[in-house]
Amino acid sequence: MLFALLCKDKPDHLQVRLDNRPDHVAFLRKLNEAGTLKIAGPFLGNDGKPTGSLVVIEATDKAEAAGIAAQDPYAKAGLFESVEIKAWNWTFNNPANPSNP
Repeated sequence: MLFALLCKDKPDHLQVRLDNRPDHVAFLRKLNEAGTLKIAGPFLGNDGKPTGSLVVIEATDKAEAAGIAAQDPYAKAGLFESVEIKAWNWTFNNPANPSNP
């Protein structure tokens, strides 16, 4: 099952994001190599600077997705004001199911 992690950065925490980005990218690469990561990228504010993250992962259930989210170096560094975890159905442009819909 897929889960979307909707992560909102704390205000004025851009430097925390920048300082922890190498570890965050390494974490995502590891998830990608394992086939867990589906898509990921930052949300951007009007100034073009990151304000949060969207990460879509495959997990057996919401508890496993939450465990993965908690291991993100950004989460460990206290970057996020909130993390919302939602089950997600990848309908359009899903490379695993190109004939859909």
